[in-house]
Amino acid sequence: MSKELLLVAEALSNEKGVSKDVVLEAIQAALESATRKLSGMELGIRVKLDPRTGEYETFRYWDVVSDDEVYFPERELTLAEAQERKPGVSLGARIEEPIPSITFGRIAAQTARQVIMQKVREAERQLVVDQYMAKLGQLVYGTVKKVTRDNIIIDLGGKAEAFMPRNEMLPQEMFRTNDRVRAYLYDVPVQARGPQLLVSRVRKEMLIELFRIEVPEIGENIIQIKAAAREPGNRAKIAVKTNDGRIDPVGACVGMRGARVQAVSSELGGERVDIILWDDNPAQLVINAMAPADISSIVVDEDSHTMDLAVHKDQLSQAIGRNGQNVRLASQLTGWTLNVMTIEEFEDKSQEESTKIIKLFTQALEIDEEIALLLVAHGFSSLEEVAYVPKEELTAIEEFDEEIVDELRNRANNTLLTLALSQEDGKNAQASAASLRTMDGITPELIKSLGAIGIHTMDDLAEQSVDELLEIAGMTEEKAGALIMKARESWFLDDETSI
Repeated sequence: MSKELLLVAEALSNEKGVSKDVVLEAIQAALESATRKLSGMELGIRVKLDPRTGEYETFRYWDVVSDDEVYFPERELTLAEAQERKPGVSLGARIEEPIPSITFGRIAAQTARQVIMQKVREAERQLVVDQYMAKLGQLVYGTVKKVTRDNIIIDLGGKAEAFMPRNEMLPQEMFRTNDRVRAYLYDVPVQARGPQLLVSRVRKEMLIELFRIEVPEIGENIIQIKAAAREPGNRAKIAVKTNDGRIDPVGACVGMRGARVQAVSSELGGERVDIILWDDNPAQLVINAMAPADISSIVVDEDSHTMDLAVHKDQLSQAIGRNGQNVRLASQLTGWTLNVMTIEEFEDKSQEESTKIIKLFTQALEIDEEIALLLVAHGFSSLEEVAYVPKEELTAIEEFDEEIVDELRNRANNTLLTLALSQEDGKNAQASAASLRTMDGITPELIKSLGAIGIHTMDDLAEQSVDELLEIAGMTEEKAGALIMKARESWFLDDETSI
């Protein structure tokens, strides 16, 4: 029988493509399962299989547990019972005794078959996981095995199958059985029924990987794809960069007569791909990303992470693109929110914002409009900038001497401090008003009526007399007294606490 076991292991190993050791472990587990089944009890069984000779021994074991933890009497013993069998044994130990091994004959083989096949299937799944985990984030090739309304199954070979949902396919893309397909492997979740290889043709990584294949300089890291944005099947943009001054990264990606970019476009159903030059300066990057439209002026707002772009009227539609596609892709590529407008609209908006800033400076800093205009002309747009930028930036303005600069900074600081204090007071008032709303018998209408006579907080109410509350329409002496006493409860609690 030992030779037959080794032959079975060898045959299964070759047939299923898993290692012989895995098959032997499966046979060992099957022998243990068959032994338990023949005994009719859930015994603790361990089979020791020699992988060189195929000989095996069988042992029955018991785990030593405390008296109140015996849940499986067939394979657990209390400490006292265990010490009768093996003196000196301790809690947590395992006692084993050899028992006769079953013959791996027809009945045992039938009992063991399911266990063996289950172990082999698990090993096959693990092989797929190990193989495709290494390919995660890469392109995979396969043949369409099955097509349904919501997805397709792709045979990748070696008993591996990929799953591509409809929302991961290009719009209007149709597949038939046996079609060859290339897709991007984006996830390998391990599920109860085995690993599910998830692939996509719409993710921007698919576009990047296709360029990596078509452009050797990218594969060799001479050219980098810094960012990509797609509207699958329609249009895409990629930003490229190189540290080698002898190479034109855009030209290399386009290829001779556009051969390289055309190969990528054809794979993606004719998707048009714009290749732009990456720039570390966000404003210049946005200008590049908006191609083919020419940007006349640009204003960057780092606080809101937006940019206003001005173009000539005849280029507005080109800058925005069909259904906003060009500006949308440029925004995704750069990570900035982009507002495109005509030069006239841009100038009107700039004038309006300048007017607001000038008004802010003249009122908050109590200065003439002429000085406010100078501040705006030199790029100052907030009180914080006047107060906190390095002093040298203000003294660099020709019309300002050091005395004027110090006075401007002091006024800006004082104004900001006053605003901060008023905001804090407002927060405290809101908190006090919130406490008033929690009182029993208080309605929104009553809060409004109390506010009309100057009562905004719980303390305000506690300081009132009954007669003063009777000014409110519909208020009775009884209700007024109850409200005042309720508001004064906090006073009594404070007194008790101090005692």
